[in-house]
Amino acid sequence: MKKIFVILFITLTSYSASAQLFNKEKILNNENFDKDRFSWGYFLGFNHYGFKIDYKEELTDANGRDVTDIQIKTKLGFSVGLLGNMRINDYLDLRFEPGLYISNRELIFPEENFQALGISYNETYLHREVKSTYVHFPLLVKFSAKRLNNFKPFVVGGFSTSLNLNSNQDNPNDNSNGQFRMKKSTFYYELGVGIDFYLHYFKFTPSIRGVFALNDELVPDNAVDGASPWTDNIESLKTRGVFINFTFQ
Repeated sequence: MKKIFVILFITLTSYSASAQLFNKEKILNNENFDKDRFSWGYFLGFNHYGFKIDYKEELTDANGRDVTDIQIKTKLGFSVGLLGNMRINDYLDLRFEPGLYISNRELIFPEENFQALGISYNETYLHREVKSTYVHFPLLVKFSAKRLNNFKPFVVGGFSTSLNLNSNQDNPNDNSNGQFRMKKSTFYYELGVGIDFYLHYFKFTPSIRGVFALNDELVPDNAVDGASPWTDNIESLKTRGVFINFTFQ
């Protein structure tokens, strides 16, 4: 994912350089826009959340095939939020982008987990839908290149935390009752690239950003009556995500 961001940044920089080369006489829009100490805006976008799962033990079937992996099906989600930007100098900004991120994932557990424990199961036992509504709070540092006519590419990085409104962390029921539980709070680091377009009345910024959880988000099953085929072999479960945002300032 990091390599993708580098490639995108190089592409954006090349695009801006080409615009400068072939449009030397271009009139600057909002020439003094970035001189304000503080600026505000909002963003709309899409998100694509997944999981990185580490296992306690790699399990194989009678033919030596790996049966540990939990399949993860992801869906495109929607994002909306606000932007507060503080200018430090011509090339450096500090940004706060609180937002609401709605996502949906599905986990499909291997049948061998149940067979190994001698637990009878049906199709509903193998599937768990993970609906998440995150209130996301990122604090980011934006490193910009020199403005080229009405374009300015940048890279951005920082740390964030989120509150999962659908976590079920305090729910006494676990997977044996159909409840997949995740922790309420998560911490991340973020990396991304984007480009500022200076239009006649406002600044428009498309960007793409990767989000990587730092802490384990899984709430293990209670397993009062024995081992859990859903969570016992999971060492850690961490969110991985991609944000595509369109910002208006």
